[in-house]
Amino acid sequence: MALSYYYIFPFYCFLLITTISTNNTLAKTTFHPKTLFLAVKKDPISLQHISEIQQRTPLVPLKLSIHLAGDSVWVDCEKGYNSSSYKAAHCKSSQCKLASTTLCGDCLVGLVERGPGCNKDGCYNTIENPLVQILTRGEIARDVLTIKSISGSFVGPVATIPNYIFSCAGSYVTQDLGKDVKGTIGFGHQSAVSLPVQLASAFKFTRKFAICLSSSTERNGIIFIGNSPYLFNGGFNASRDLIYTPILTSPYDVVRDKKISEYYITVSSISINGKNVPINKTLLSLEKQGGTSISTGLPYTMLASSIYKAVTEAFVNEMPKEVRSVAPVEPFTTCFNSRDIGMSRLGFNAPEINIGLHKKNMHWTITGANSLVKVNEDAVCLAFVERLTRDWGEAIIIGTYQMQDNLVEFDISRRRIGFSNSLFFRQTMCSNQNYT
Repeated sequence: MALSYYYIFPFYCFLLITTISTNNTLAKTTFHPKTLFLAVKKDPISLQHISEIQQRTPLVPLKLSIHLAGDSVWVDCEKGYNSSSYKAAHCKSSQCKLASTTLCGDCLVGLVERGPGCNKDGCYNTIENPLVQILTRGEIARDVLTIKSISGSFVGPVATIPNYIFSCAGSYVTQDLGKDVKGTIGFGHQSAVSLPVQLASAFKFTRKFAICLSSSTERNGIIFIGNSPYLFNGGFNASRDLIYTPILTSPYDVVRDKKISEYYITVSSISINGKNVPINKTLLSLEKQGGTSISTGLPYTMLASSIYKAVTEAFVNEMPKEVRSVAPVEPFTTCFNSRDIGMSRLGFNAPEINIGLHKKNMHWTITGANSLVKVNEDAVCLAFVERLTRDWGEAIIIGTYQMQDNLVEFDISRRRIGFSNSLFFRQTMCSNQNYT
């Protein structure tokens, strides 16, 4: 994991540890779409990317933050969770086994069950607020969930999962996630109860999803779940442009003896305008407790100090001499006079950054649209931040700004991640589709 964590247990729960071993059967459905989707909006304050699902009986719309490495969907059940179809999972149930948890117990208030999130003989899994790095426990439960489908180039029928497995948490865990956000949607690849894995099991399609984040706070991006193609206006199929690199698993990335679902990739080099940036290659190795992950919890890519210094120095050296530097604007340290930088169809005119992947001549290209950010009328800054401490964890954590208007496919079944590079090369963007 990128940063240190601390655990908070709900004030009303007394947990009694026990062991679980039983089989699970996922909900049966009659409608079997090939592709589902979520509309995704960028929150202007938290800079988190937010989606909305419909859950419960009767259905209630819920705003949830996208959590790429999350093991499950979790929601705030403390304030007004009302549903006639809510079913708490009990110890030794199939739902507990599917969630890979052995944490069970009673949650009583004055010897009376509290309701959703607090029941007798319940089981619990670990949930996370990725923005403020809180880990806590959530009661595992089932309820109705609906999600929209794709039919050709248009929105199809709504798909319903009557017994979707999720977790209930306290309201305090939602802090800083964004206005009216009630939890997170987990897309983790090592969990049987993450959203793409449950949907793939329920509807019998490939365990795969593709994220396309909009750079605008006004226009929605999209997450495709299931089969490609990924169509944009004009009939462009972004799945044809993908270059793939393997999903790696870190031997050190565990929480309470349970591996978590960070998406790690091999980064072998960084070059700017074709010139290699000098980097301590040891920092790029997962085996040395370093490496590179992809995160939707960070708005900007975070670099270990030595890498950050090398990248910023090389970037400044490759900027045209007429571009003047200006005072830093937090959280950035390298900023330029906005009047000195022109624009093109690829965003700001800026040195091209290439992230070398696992094979020679295979790289992910970052253009000015994803390398520079306008912070005020006078300043444009290099959109990377320095990791000032690194006791353990990744040397590079790729954030959402660098993913915007790129389509990134996470193929869990084939253990690989595909990058499209900027859709601006194809004269389109993540908001330029018919679904959201």
